[in-house]
Amino acid sequence: MKFHKEGIPSLIITLIVTAIINALTINFCAAYPIIIWLGWALSAFLLITILQFFRNPTRSITINENHIIAPADGKVVVIEEVIESEYFNDKRLQISIFMSPLNVHINRYPISGIVKYSKYHPGLFLVAWHPKSSTENERTTIVVKHKNGQEILFRQIAGAMARRIVNYAQENDAATQGSEFGFIKFGSRVDLLLPTNVKVKVGLEQKVTGRHTVIATFE
Repeated sequence: MKFHKEGIPSLIITLIVTAIINALTINFCAAYPIIIWLGWALSAFLLITILQFFRNPTRSITINENHIIAPADGKVVVIEEVIESEYFNDKRLQISIFMSPLNVHINRYPISGIVKYSKYHPGLFLVAWHPKSSTENERTTIVVKHKNGQEILFRQIAGAMARRIVNYAQENDAATQGSEFGFIKFGSRVDLLLPTNVKVKVGLEQKVTGRHTVIATFE
């Protein structure tokens, strides 16, 4: 288990805050041991929260060109056909994964190929399960073209708590299935917009694991 680089600023801030809390309780509340213990407990809670949120578990992968794998940990909250109007302007199968604050928040390429499109959109911070969050929230849109000629689109979507989306994908980059393309801080959602002829392998409310769970397969 490793600590993700995106968490280093948050860890430094947390260490400073916990040091201040403990210094204040020890210096000004020495007559009240219960307050000192509460300060220690709060410090431990903050550190554990940051360490678990930015954890980077080691996960092996066997690349399969026919598989579309989960780009994130979380729960499947949407499986439906929609009209995608930003890039394809046609009907696509949308599969959305909600990421709670307890999930690993690393985002990974669901397929291998070439990044054909990568764009950031400023927006709102509606709760991640809101129907309009996919088109109105702060988000990034990425499209990867598979070697079979098919393209899939995926979006990192900010939620009410997620106020920072990190996207490493640049147009013309080589994407490798399972490798990192970004990170979303503190609860969020990832949408997959797939060709309608794929074979779906997950169901609503199913928990999925990034880099492991097969979301769909190409026909």
